[in-house]
Amino acid sequence: MLSINGQKVEINRFPDGTPRLNVTASAKTAEIEWLYEKDEEMILFFLAKHLRTNGVETLNLHMPYIPHARMDRVKKMDEVFTLKYFCEFVNSLAFDSVTVRDAHSNVSLALLNNVISEDIAPMLKELAGRLLDPERDIVFFPDEGSCKRYAEAVNFPTVFGIKKREWATGKILGLDVHGDIPVQPFNALIIDDISSYGGTFFYSAKKLKELGANKIYLYVTHCENSILEGELINSGLLEKIYTTKSIFTAEHPLIEIIGG
Repeated sequence: MLSINGQKVEINRFPDGTPRLNVTASAKTAEIEWLYEKDEEMILFFLAKHLRTNGVETLNLHMPYIPHARMDRVKKMDEVFTLKYFCEFVNSLAFDSVTVRDAHSNVSLALLNNVISEDIAPMLKELAGRLLDPERDIVFFPDEGSCKRYAEAVNFPTVFGIKKREWATGKILGLDVHGDIPVQPFNALIIDDISSYGGTFFYSAKKLKELGANKIYLYVTHCENSILEGELINSGLLEKIYTTKSIFTAEHPLIEIIGG
């Protein structure tokens, strides 16, 4: 979904499927917000070019989720480096600023021009403080990477997991837990940047329950709609899933949007 200065852009279509857009440039500064759904890059191109052509002098892009960020490196000659080419495309539109949130890969931040990375630490700290008791509860990270990324932000007792996978298929079989688990029943907040089907968090929550967890909450900055197709959502393991307004466009009583 794309909006300009808070006004949603209606994307109509000609019979052949190509877009028909009507946008008025009414100010010298324009803020484009892009909440990624699927392959809207061409629409972004049209909007940026139209606004510049019609007198907009300052053009900012708010793109909380960075598409293609998972493809942040290539190892084989036949692998297409989509993140690199996507960032080159965004840079070609000469935005005065590109604001992103919790980039999945720092390669994205290195490749984008005029990039601003939102600080989500205050939101995480507030959420942990609201849900947990620092004297008895923990924050759990599914791997060492997320632990290094967020532990300082929440400033809570932390534990992290190391996933066990089947070598041939890569399937998650479970995980080992590292850190001090409270002796008495405890609550836990799982934190990570992105969820697809939620398999990692299913096994994390299952393991925490085995270790004595009572209430378990999950925070992911970017929650894909595909989470509704995974086993986590109906497992009964979680009290609530918190995410931000970036790529989740569905509705579910277990999922709450926070932080704007």
